Amino acid sequence: MVCITALMDNLPSENKALVNQHGLSYLIQRGEERILFDCGAGEAPWRNAHKLGLSVSELDAVVLSHSHYDHAAGYRDLLEQGGGGNLLYTGPDFFQRKYACDGRKYTDLSCGFGESFLRDHQVDRKVVTDVTEIAQGIYLVADFPRVHDFETIPARFVRRTAEGFVPDDFHDEICLALDVGGKLAVLVGCSHPGILNMIRRVHYALRMPVWAVFGGTHLVEADSARVKATVEALKDWGLEVLGLSHCSGEDAECAIRQDQTVQSCHMAVGDCVFFP
Repeated sequence: MVCITALMDNLPSENKALVNQHGLSYLIQRGEERILFDCGAGEAPWRNAHKLGLSVSELDAVVLSHSHYDHAAGYRDLLEQGGGGNLLYTGPDFFQRKYACDGRKYTDLSCGFGESFLRDHQVDRKVVTDVTEIAQGIYLVADFPRVHDFETIPARFVRRTAEGFVPDDFHDEICLALDVGGKLAVLVGCSHPGILNMIRRVHYALRMPVWAVFGGTHLVEADSARVKATVEALKDWGLEVLGLSHCSGEDAECAIRQDQTVQSCHMAVGDCVFFP
């Protein structure tokens, strides 16, 4: 049995003892295995885990989908509180500083820690650049070809390099896929490279239908036509279940609920799903 629990999301659930914040964190439990996918923005996910009776002290691995603070900054709090284990997976160039720019000022959106912090806490960081199986039937996928032209990245997102500021193409973003009986359940953080670009890559790389997608789809700025086109394409690759979180957008979620062929829900803080 696999259980995925949202330790952090923008929205509250019926469990009013939990704290909701802008961010995302999922705990994956499969038998005795425990893998954390994203860490939210601070220590609140770990307080929520405590309220839910879930341990984040000795994890098999932590996966950070990308280095924006609302997905990665909570990792620092996790380690400083003695949790997390000693194995971390990220994409390439994870520690390049990321910003949002409004034309004049820059807002730092980075994770708030560097490689020296990992060394101090004896963390082994592994960089994912392709398809990596981290446990039997659990894969991390990187490197998403930009096939769907309408999946564009807002110009405000930039990163700082030795040559100066450049548009952020989010080549550091990765996702997680679980093989559940010959079909895939995929966890995404923010889907900055485009949710279709990402799921297409997963589908063809692992050669299995993508049965379920959970996480942030970054459809918050999409119009209804794009949302409909996105869902139709996902169904072509096997989608039956869509659990939205974080940056998906209320309008997109309302539009998706109109499609009776897909089971959809919002994964608010404390919500969980189970499957064999």
